[in-house]
Amino acid sequence: MRKEYDFSKGERGKFYRPDAELHIPIYLEPDVAKAVGAQARERAASMGAVVNDGLRNSIRSRATSAS
Repeated sequence: MRKEYDFSKGERGKFYRPDAELHIPIYLEPDVAKAVGAQARERAASMGAVVNDGLRNSIRSRATSAS
């Protein structure tokens, strides 16, 4: 690495996109991944769909029990 860099010709915010969506990777523990994989095969769905459905159900039940 250089000691100093010249940013005098740089353009602030050149790659900034306010409407960009952030896709966060989620890492499952091996036992959870195995169970989710089995459910996904049973339902002929992706593991992501199974995880999202489970999380939605959890969120709904918490919202219902908090009311």
